[in-house]
Amino acid sequence: LARRAQLERSRGRLVVAALGFGALFLAVAMKATWSTVIAPAEPKRLNAAVRALQPPAAHAASRAPITDRNGEILAISLPVTALVANPRVIHNPAEAADKLRTVLPQLDRERLIERLSGDRGFVYIARALTPREQQGVINLGIAGLDFEEAERRYYPQGRAAVHVLGNVDVDGNGISGIERRFDEQLRTDRGTPLRLSIDVRVQLAMRDAVNQAIHDFNGIGGAGVVLDINTGEVVAMVSLPDYDAGDIGGATPDQRFNRVTVGVYEPGSTFKLFTAAAALEYGTANVYSSTFDASRPIRYGRFTISDYKGKNRWITFPEMLAYSSNLGAAHMAATFGPQRQREFLSRAGMLSRQQIELPEAALPLVPPANAWRDINMYTISFGHGISVTPLHVVTGAAAIANGGILRQPTLLALPPGAQREGTRIVSERTSEIMRRLMRLVVTDGSARSAEVPGYFVGGKTGTAQKTGPHGGYLMNKRIAAFVGAFPMQAPRYALYVMVDEPTPNARSHGYATAGWVAAPAANTVISRIAPILGLVPEDPANPAIIAATAIPLQPGRGPR
Repeated sequence: LARRAQLERSRGRLVVAALGFGALFLAVAMKATWSTVIAPAEPKRLNAAVRALQPPAAHAASRAPITDRNGEILAISLPVTALVANPRVIHNPAEAADKLRTVLPQLDRERLIERLSGDRGFVYIARALTPREQQGVINLGIAGLDFEEAERRYYPQGRAAVHVLGNVDVDGNGISGIERRFDEQLRTDRGTPLRLSIDVRVQLAMRDAVNQAIHDFNGIGGAGVVLDINTGEVVAMVSLPDYDAGDIGGATPDQRFNRVTVGVYEPGSTFKLFTAAAALEYGTANVYSSTFDASRPIRYGRFTISDYKGKNRWITFPEMLAYSSNLGAAHMAATFGPQRQREFLSRAGMLSRQQIELPEAALPLVPPANAWRDINMYTISFGHGISVTPLHVVTGAAAIANGGILRQPTLLALPPGAQREGTRIVSERTSEIMRRLMRLVVTDGSARSAEVPGYFVGGKTGTAQKTGPHGGYLMNKRIAAFVGAFPMQAPRYALYVMVDEPTPNARSHGYATAGWVAAPAANTVISRIAPILGLVPEDPANPAIIAATAIPLQPGRGPR
């Protein structure tokens, strides 16, 4: 009996053990079935790749979009897939590099081998893969590679407005332009697009015209601005050469340079507008009766001031601007003197940095207050001996033409009908006379090729020799510019067009002055953008408009 009881106990133990092993094997089998059939586990690298190839989940961008005034996307952050590697797992970096370059041939072999080598546990190989590239990497089956969800800033308009927008670095931090100036806002207010004053249609039209002028006259660069004359909104800002906003790494310093806000140039005869406005405002000259001696050069010490293709006679106030007389401008400035000249230019914003929403804005180069003497007064009266940015010139010209109110330029779109405060720099009467004079320059003076029938363009040309790195002027190196407004009976927009170092061509009969270079480019711009901006052309022979915008070259004696 004792033996039988012992056998029963042994049999019971065997049954329990068998049941235990059976349960264990059943659990293993179930786990294997689950892992390989029902929910197969994959290596982390391939699993990440499969997830990346699936439709992306809702992605909250870390940076707000930037749009033009009409809602066109200028900058937007989109999800991308980055290729990363763990060099500690890669046993043959050279072989891995060669395989990777069959899918990503743009990668430099030596640099790739270097990144795939060493003891680091994590390195970036490529920041933004296309779906095809991602699948190609998966197919290579290289151990030690992985994919990471990332974000990239895209600029759908390419080169358009690149100097306005600026760029971000690889981590999405703003490093220039609007991206830098509003970096914090773009990060914290991610759901609200930043709306700029730029109109991408006007921007592209200006870029095309300036680029064509550079090409036609073999220039080294150029600039263009369109400004809402009543609000100060910048509707277009072009600097050439430029670069693709998505490829800042391939841009040269010259391409990154913003000629509109950082480039300082002697403005040449465009500055005669400010000389004329100052004389009218101070009451030291009369547009209908004053005359100036342009019959002979002005000699001041070792300096001689003369006219380019001068009239060699006494000229009227309107003729000074229409014929762009340096002598007339110098004598006109002498009627109010150097101190009041400086005071007026300061009031017009010419002596300080332009307050615009860009980190890249240069100070003008001006004589010190205690060294602003007669010779400075003479040369500055016709735009030499002082250097300002194109934005200075167009902002000041807008104030002269809009009724006399200087408004700081802005790159942010304003609500419709918004009114901006400004500083009065000339009276409404002075502004009205200046509009007539600007119109005269286009109808009878140096800017005739800027005329667009029906839009009553007014403005001023300016050709200035460039200065060398060690002082002095460079022969045959010049800036050719036009600044103007339209339509002059009720100005809506101001514009500036400049070509840097134009050279003569057969079509210009050997000239490379602003009347041949910049004024025709302005004509092209206005012809394209006026309809876009909703301006309807008027009858060029409309007697009421002609009466409101005309002034004779030789008005005669006494006020009208």
